Amino acid sequence: MGSKYTKRYTEEFKRDAIALVDFSDRTVTAVARELGISSESLRGWYRQAKTDRGEGESSELTSAEREELKRLRKEVREQQQTIEILKKRQPFS
Repeated sequence: MGSKYTKRYTEEFKRDAIALVDFSDRTVTAVARELGISSESLRGWYRQAKTDRGEGESSELTSAEREELKRLRKEVREQQQTIEILKKRQPFS
C-alpha cells in the first residue's frame, strides 16, 4: 500500500542531488542515503538528467519532449470533446 502523501522535492534540490552523484565518487544509493531520500527517486532523476543532456538511451524522452507530449495529448482530448459536442448539436436530417 502506498502513502496518501507523496513528498515533493524542489527542482533545486533535485539538481543538487544529481550534481552530487555526477561530481563525487559515491554511488546513487550512497548519495540518496546521505540525503535521506529514496535511491529509486534519485536514480530516476539522474536517469532523466542524463537523457536531457543527450547521454541517455535513444528511446527515452527528454523532459521537453515529455512536456510537449503531455500538452499535445491534452489538446487532442479537448478537440475530441469539441467534436463530440458538435456532433450532438447537428440537426437530424
